[in-house]
Amino acid sequence: MKVDGGLMVTDLASVPARARALEAAGYDGAISAEIANDPFLPLLLAAEHSEKLELMTSIAVAFARNPMLLAQMGHDLNAYSKGRFILGLGSQIKPHITKRFSMPWDHPAARMRELILATRAIWDCWYGGKPLQFRGEFYTHTLMTPMFTPTNTKHGAPRVFLAAVGPLMTEVAGEVADGLIAHGFTTERYLREVTLPAVERGLAKAGRARSSFAISCPVFVVTGADERAWQQSRSGVCKQIAFYGSTPAYRGVLELHGWGPLQSELNRLSKLGQWDAMGNLIDDDILDAFAVVAPPDQVAQKLRARFAGVIDRVLVTFASAGVDEKKSVATLRG
Repeated sequence: MKVDGGLMVTDLASVPARARALEAAGYDGAISAEIANDPFLPLLLAAEHSEKLELMTSIAVAFARNPMLLAQMGHDLNAYSKGRFILGLGSQIKPHITKRFSMPWDHPAARMRELILATRAIWDCWYGGKPLQFRGEFYTHTLMTPMFTPTNTKHGAPRVFLAAVGPLMTEVAGEVADGLIAHGFTTERYLREVTLPAVERGLAKAGRARSSFAISCPVFVVTGADERAWQQSRSGVCKQIAFYGSTPAYRGVLELHGWGPLQSELNRLSKLGQWDAMGNLIDDDILDAFAVVAPPDQVAQKLRARFAGVIDRVLVTFASAGVDEKKSVATLRG
């Protein structure tokens, strides 16, 4: 199992030191996200200040961009990092796409499938010399001249991972992507009963084997060196679970466990801004399903016991007091 560490920073000046620290601790990859900053810029700095780290966006919002922009950014970062970049894409949800980015939202799974295929068609033009003749329902790319064709193509196209929760988008990932980014708001049961079968259906469509595909998953961890740290960790994770649980698109995860009505209540409270009250609704059973809860010296073992053989790479940053970072990373890697 590969182990990725977070590179979610708001201050770009802190990226070089963070990247060096992740590499020194033995992490396989560094992950940036489109939260309060651009997801690509931190990885450019991380590429400059590391030698082996794989660098992945988890995620960049696909529908805020078009295939040509994604192809160009993906190429530039992969070429500069000498083949270490992974383009992790996600759809986000409709309100963000239409109200935050002012972009269209329709048929998200079909649009995502086409967006990835269009991006690959552009790369096929750049790296394989194929004429650019992509015509789809959502995207059309038919013009490419020598002036706009990259020449530093030694490292080829980056891998593409797709974030998904629902079965339909997960199936798209299996069909057209190199990997799946499972949502942190998931459980081992959901991964086994919903996610993996959907991945297999997508792989079957493309005639590919599971061994050609990677599943990445961020995991919530509750731990602490003392009672105060433990409670602080628990409270923070409960609020995160509650926040994600309030999203209608993720209701299926709760319903699988018989917790569907909780989603309605969390959604109601979120509209009232009652974030603390939402966190209080996450009881120990729910917490144990979504998070690894363990003393610092047992976190890595519990992570490995739960996810070995289910996922191929895990996103977890051992920043809690009392966790031996290097030892924990080594334990997870096996």
